[in-house]
Amino acid sequence: MMTVTFVCWGNICRSPMGARVAQAWADRAGLQIRADSAGISAEELGNPIDRRAAKVLARHGYPVGNHRAKQVDQRLVNDSDLVLAFEPLHLDRLRRLVPEADHLNLVTDFDPDAATGSGIADPWYGTVDDFIETLAAIEAAMPGIIEAVRGTSMLRG
Repeated sequence: MMTVTFVCWGNICRSPMGARVAQAWADRAGLQIRADSAGISAEELGNPIDRRAAKVLARHGYPVGNHRAKQVDQRLVNDSDLVLAFEPLHLDRLRRLVPEADHLNLVTDFDPDAATGSGIADPWYGTVDDFIETLAAIEAAMPGIIEAVRGTSMLRG
């Protein structure tokens, strides 16, 4: 089973949203994946998903489930088949953590309409509307992510 891991700053907003959306899209596509998430920082360690993120996910038909923030480490990166960061800063930190990793990308790399090297802003400082925008940006990248997963699965199959 392929593992796709989403990484943001604290693992309470963007990355758990990304993981839940990816899991739902993969399930609908009939793909066997495990979507995971983690944060660059340890400051939110053990905290649940942000209530605004949970509200937006639920409103849009995505499962929220239980979530406790965790910090990304070398093992998680190495155990993942695809690691998707939300900002160039996160990608840089991941590359420093595991310099030999060749499966690190920005989420927006999979959105053909996103500017090259762009990220998805942290909605934590904003309102529910910012979380809705974050969800829309994640969903915009999802067809490309699913195709990448499908292609990788075919190569392994």
